[in-house]
Amino acid sequence: MASLLRRVTGGERGIVSIDDYIGAVNQYGFQPSVTSTMPFSNAETIATSFAGYAAGGMSNSIVFSCLSVRQLVFSSVRLRYQRLKDGKPSDMFGTPDLSVLEHPAPGETTQDLLSRMIQDADLAGNAYHVLDTPLTRLGGDDTSKNVLRLRPDWIYIVTRKRMRPSGQLGWQRVGYVYFEGGKESGNDPVPLLLDEVSHFAPTPDPLASFRGMSWLTPVVREIENDSLMNTHKRRFLENGATPNMIITHAKGADRDAILAFDERMKAQNAGVANAGKTLNLYPGADATIVGSNMKELDFKAVQGAGELRISAAAQVPPVLLGLTEAKYAEYPHARRRFADGTMHPLWASAAGALGQIMPTFGKDSRLWYDADDIPFLREDEKDAAEITQTRATTLASLISAGFTPESAAKFLMTADDFRVLEHTGLYSVQLQKPGEGMSAADARAVALALLNREV
Repeated sequence: MASLLRRVTGGERGIVSIDDYIGAVNQYGFQPSVTSTMPFSNAETIATSFAGYAAGGMSNSIVFSCLSVRQLVFSSVRLRYQRLKDGKPSDMFGTPDLSVLEHPAPGETTQDLLSRMIQDADLAGNAYHVLDTPLTRLGGDDTSKNVLRLRPDWIYIVTRKRMRPSGQLGWQRVGYVYFEGGKESGNDPVPLLLDEVSHFAPTPDPLASFRGMSWLTPVVREIENDSLMNTHKRRFLENGATPNMIITHAKGADRDAILAFDERMKAQNAGVANAGKTLNLYPGADATIVGSNMKELDFKAVQGAGELRISAAAQVPPVLLGLTEAKYAEYPHARRRFADGTMHPLWASAAGALGQIMPTFGKDSRLWYDADDIPFLREDEKDAAEITQTRATTLASLISAGFTPESAAKFLMTADDFRVLEHTGLYSVQLQKPGEGMSAADARAVALALLNREV
């Protein structure tokens, strides 16, 4: 792909418009049918199968619970613009431009958009969306705007070498290419510019320059083991909830008789309905128990350890999943840990990604999230109110101590930097000598008042 870009751009100009992409596609026949002669040597795809993660992850109850908790909380926020004053976040405001995020497609809401974002990011490590407007659309409605989701395993990140006179210095992302149905579908590629795509990749892949990584990747073995444990439970119950056995037969026993006995034994003793029945053997046969039962295996502890590792990878505290190993007294701390340590970074990253395709208002604003209406965070609202009250008390104390209101407010906004405080030169009366700073008449009036009080 890098050689293709260099041939199209002459090694200098670079792809800077949609026409450049179309020219590259048309000039060099960049089609799925010729992948053997024009491979995606510099295109990054997801490291593992998105379909495999979707099928395997969704079939595991612990993984599904982690995905559900993350999705339900993540999709609860609203998206608004936030003003920045001196680089510091300030008040939020709305504009008509936000209507496309409130209704990203007919019949959809912000919650639908965010649910898809976190689901794709969790399973594929990446979520891609584009803003579909009348200017970018051929035919159809001329007025509506939509935010379209691009399936993450059908899109490719196009890169080229970043060159210096002395050699290559990493890679440069120049755009995206999307194939509806995948690269092997036969559909034409759709080139996309960088500022056309919202790329949400909250966990960077350490082996890629721009691609994200699913949190499922490091716990694939744990997921497989958990599924095997569930299969073991099922098999255990299907066999009458009893350990495995070896049946030995008398020397010279007839083979056909042994097979017939095996069928009768399975019919009479296998399965949950036959649990607890007495095992009857014909003369000369002997039963030997092999393996261990669930109690001897400490099945609950073994499976519980795997469940905890999966929840740790998802950054979802076990108590939020309802796991038996969880301590419900720790719920308030777990909720705060999940909100502050997991959700806040995800919300911030998602707002930044969607801000790529939304109108901007210069450096004094940004697209941000508004979590005021989330019931899950109501305890945090109480804590925030207490913090605000404490800061207001501090502000009043600083002003009473003689510092200027402007510098006192700046002090609270700059991580308590005492160097920004400016004093007015005026002090509280408790720090002044009697009569200091008063006229002679005022001093006599105060003295007379005190004398009359004593009399």
